[in-house]
Amino acid sequence: MSTAALISVEEYLATSYSPDCDYIDGQLIERNLGTKDHSKLQGEILGWFRDRRRELRLTTFPEQRIRITARRFRVPDVCVYQAEPDEQVFTQPPYICFEVLSPEDSFRRLQSKFDDFLDMGMSNIWVLDPVSRRAWTVTREGILEARDGILRTTDGRVVLPIADLFQPDEI
Repeated sequence: MSTAALISVEEYLATSYSPDCDYIDGQLIERNLGTKDHSKLQGEILGWFRDRRRELRLTTFPEQRIRITARRFRVPDVCVYQAEPDEQVFTQPPYICFEVLSPEDSFRRLQSKFDDFLDMGMSNIWVLDPVSRRAWTVTREGILEARDGILRTTDGRVVLPIADLFQPDEI
């Protein structure tokens, strides 16, 4: 869903939205509001990488603005970088980009976002569904389900068993 009025890049970058919006050629594109399942899974992703930060030497960012082109900005659910960018709005592709499906999401609805990610040069785009507890990798060749239950980066550096993200609640 987008708003009718066009706004400048400068206005977008100077404004806080709750939740943050993607910005495509002057239009704000609303992102689905997170549900508890969505939020919890984002937290599990962040926690998984935090627990392995020394070993993997990777830094995670939730809902970080990334400039795809001069007039296109996307806000992935979680992005992972090999070196922490020294800018507030990132301009380099992340090492890993996560999208967590919300109830309203579909792969068809997210395809333009995936296309932007691929066009920017992202090679590890992972999609997780908190309801079905399934995961997929997005590539130029298509969307491939992680049928063995493991997400792997293209260089093999990160091997993430999706069951680690869907542990039973512990108190």
